[in-house]
Amino acid sequence: MTGHDDLYVLYRGPLASCNYDCPYCPFAKRVDPPGLLRADRAALERFTGWVESTTDRRLSVLFTPWGEGLSRSWYRDAMVRLSHLPHVARVAIQTNLAARTGWLAGADRRAVALWATYHPGEVTRDRFLTRCAELGDLGIRYSVGVVGLPAHYDEATALRSALPPTVYLWVNAADAHVYTAEEERRWTALDPRFGDSVRPHASLGLPCHAGETAISVLGDGTVRRCHFIQEPIGNLYDGSWRAALRPRPCTNSLCDCHIGYVHLKPLRLRDVYADGLLERIPAVWPLS
Repeated sequence: MTGHDDLYVLYRGPLASCNYDCPYCPFAKRVDPPGLLRADRAALERFTGWVESTTDRRLSVLFTPWGEGLSRSWYRDAMVRLSHLPHVARVAIQTNLAARTGWLAGADRRAVALWATYHPGEVTRDRFLTRCAELGDLGIRYSVGVVGLPAHYDEATALRSALPPTVYLWVNAADAHVYTAEEERRWTALDPRFGDSVRPHASLGLPCHAGETAISVLGDGTVRRCHFIQEPIGNLYDGSWRAALRPRPCTNSLCDCHIGYVHLKPLRLRDVYADGLLERIPAVWPLS
């Protein structure tokens, strides 16, 4: 359960390279130059040091890289290090699950978790399921999801059938796709929470945990309320973020990404996910 000293930290460094070529992603098959990779590694090392030294708050960290982080050793190492800290409740990352999983044997299974996305066309279902089985054998918490494109439906259905029922499969509504009532019904049959994603949430003026008990951090330490409001509220490394934390209404008209609207207070999604908030696993799953 969360307490008044809990802080959710979403970290995104300069890394933008990915080994996949998904047509719906602007970072597909992007290759970062060596200098940017060195900068990303240094930024992550600095952030990891901040987490280690910030012991007056219970921290939960979600890495949300533009690219694929787990193909880089420094993200794997950081997750192992942070998972063993007594004041870190959770350390999770968004990943395509293409990288090897053996490194997770060194992590504290009580704290580490993965938010994994299946990309049909970039990896075979069997290979992806093999990775999922490895996570299960290691005792690692993870969720699995797909982008709800019509072309992905059959693969998503097959994936749901092949996964253990204890694994939550989520579906993200595809950008710019308008779902018919029948499409929404079919996707909801796979993911009972699809209704949260299928339409953007009107958010202007609504109270939000972002900027109060959740922050977004860039590689240089810039702190924002969330990834989707660009105005800085401080910097992680000069301590100015502390005085900036307070309740604020959302200044955007709409919120259409899970890592944003999960913090909108009227939606009460923190109650839905509880300790599984960062890895996107509902507290009650499977549904009875």
